[in-house]
Amino acid sequence: MASTPTSAGAERAVLTESDISRSLVRIAHEILERNQGGDDVVLLGVPTRGVPLAERIARRLGETEGRDVPVGSLDITMYRDDLRGQPTRTLGRTTVPDGGIDDKVVVLVDDVLYSGRTIRAALDALNDIGRPAAVQLAVLVDRGHRQLPIRADFVGKNLPTARSERVRVQLAETDDGQPDAVMISTPAAEGAAR
Repeated sequence: MASTPTSAGAERAVLTESDISRSLVRIAHEILERNQGGDDVVLLGVPTRGVPLAERIARRLGETEGRDVPVGSLDITMYRDDLRGQPTRTLGRTTVPDGGIDDKVVVLVDDVLYSGRTIRAALDALNDIGRPAAVQLAVLVDRGHRQLPIRADFVGKNLPTARSERVRVQLAETDDGQPDAVMISTPAAEGAAR
């Protein structure tokens, strides 16, 4: 994909649709390997883009295991630590699969891991709905710059970035049928200085 000018500067693709697909297949296999199969695994996607990613991983797990792997969503809106500084947010839905999460291995799925604050909020939300045997984290992109001691167990792509850069994940399910891609944009001032 070619770079596309934006109001923030230049945007370039760092993962294409096929890259994302391969990453999700790898993550699914790593989840099965680490947990000796998918018997006790439950996937919970963090809205917005973590939910379709969790559903895709669950399909791949199901294809390998020959059975459905439970998948749901975990709304973290009320657990965020930036509610006072952000515009009003719409509450999402938490959907827990039949059988719940107690004594299960819960794999939280999100699109981008950055500061770690979203995952901290997800852990707080998870605590209110049950007591899993273990919690693991799968992310499509880990861009670094952690503010909290949180590390992903399964990563599609490690993408070192500057704090000023913006990583944008585009998925067909959430972005009006646009092709899957991960884009990175550099602010115009920083791009001109390079």
